[in-house]
This record gives sequence, structure tokens and C-alpha cells, in this order.
Amino acid sequence: MPFPEDVTGDEIDKDVRQELQSLPKTLAEDVAKNLVMVARLIDEEPERAYGYSRVALRLASRVAAVREAAGFAAYANQKYSEALAEFRAARRMTGSVELWPVMADCERGLGRPEKALDMAGAPEVHKLDKAGQVEMRLVAAGARRDMGQLDAAIVTLQSPELASNSVQPWTARLRYAYADALLAAGRENEAREWFAKAVEADRDGSTDASDRLAELDGVEFVDALDENENENENENASGSENNEDEGGNEDRRDDSAASADATAAQDDDKD
Repeated sequence: MPFPEDVTGDEIDKDVRQELQSLPKTLAEDVAKNLVMVARLIDEEPERAYGYSRVALRLASRVAAVREAAGFAAYANQKYSEALAEFRAARRMTGSVELWPVMADCERGLGRPEKALDMAGAPEVHKLDKAGQVEMRLVAAGARRDMGQLDAAIVTLQSPELASNSVQPWTARLRYAYADALLAAGRENEAREWFAKAVEADRDGSTDASDRLAELDGVEFVDALDENENENENENASGSENNEDEGGNEDRRDDSAASADATAAQDDDKD
């Protein structure tokens, strides 16, 4: 697969670069470029990212970073069984529990929320850092909702991290999930409060909390492009009507002239 001119492979993290040192230099460079493309495309063009991940996997399947990247690319394309297999392989290679929450979410994607809940209660969770523990809480709450246990999902999300006033990378998503669960349970006033708190914490626009809040407030946004299109349609319609009127006037003038000619002809016959 082609690479843009600005992709050199040097953009990867130093830890990944160190992993690739076990490969021949030219091969390591090719794998690095593919990994750069996966990271660059995974949010906006996940299908293309998946394609690059498969190339990297074919070139260096024994590198943990490659298996992890392949897992995330598959996950982004909702290929949960494939993603889970890649995450498990990466975990076996590294011994790290970092991927535990996303592995549990793959179980949810495969329709096994009970398995995700089992993983949420496993010893591995205690080895996660704070961000990982919050992510595991989000997955567990999602699994509860999958099972129709709305109240349990709400309780699962209630935590010191949710109550904290400090804003962390996970804060907006945690507040958003809590608001969404409250709304699903019919607790609209509380949901509105927490969507507003999610908006306050969402500095990079990672959620659509502002849209959800506006929806609850009955605010309707009109796309400026749609407005312009409507204006153009109205102008075109108005122009057509004017042309029709002008054409009608011309027809009426022609009819008057014809009538005048007929009258004149009758007068000549009388003479």
C-alpha cells in the first residue's frame, strides 16, 4: 500500500521503535511506516487503517506492537473476534494488563456481556492504572446496559472519579456515560445536569455532549448550508414566477394587439 511523502516511519513512539530493532533495518522501516498510517487513519478512515495493519501483521507478526495495532484496527472496524485474538496475542508477548478493558469490550461486541463483567471483577483490574480502571468501569456499565440492568449501570459509574471536580482525560467520557444512563432510566433532569458537566470537561470535543444537552433543552440547530440552499431555491422560484408573469403580460399584449387589428379590419369592411 502507498505511503504519503511525509511518512518516514520515524514518527512512531520510541518504545515501538525499540521493538522493531529485532527486525532487519529495511523491514523495520516498512513496518514502521505501516504503523504510522494505522495511527493516522484509524479515527477518520478505519477501513484504510485496517488495510495497513494487515500489511504490518504480514511483515512482523511476532512484534507485540504490531499485534496491538492490528487489534485496534480490527476493533475500529467492529471485527471484535479478530481484535480480541490480536489483543490476546499482544498480551501474551508483553505480559501487560493494559489491554484488559478493550478486551472486555470486545466480549461485549461479541454479545457476551456476562464475560465482560467477569473480566471487570478479575484480579487484572487492580493492576491497571487509574485511566485503565476508569475504562474498565465504563465497559462494565455498558455490559450492564446490554443486559437491561439500567440501575446497576448507573451504580457502576458512581465513583470518586465521577464525583471529582478535577478534569482528567477520562472525565468527559465518564460524565457522558453517566448522563446517558440516567436518561435511559428516565431521570431526565439529572441527565441534563450531567450532560452539562460533560460539556464542561470535554475540551477536545471527544463526545457529542453539547448536542445532547441542546436536544434536552429543545434547541434545534439549523445548518447554514441548508439555509443557503433554501434561500437559493426561493430565489429561483421567485425568478420563475416573475418570468411567467412577464410572459403572461407579453401574451396579453399580443392578444390586445390582435383584438385591435380585428376591430380595425371590421371598420374597413363597414367603409
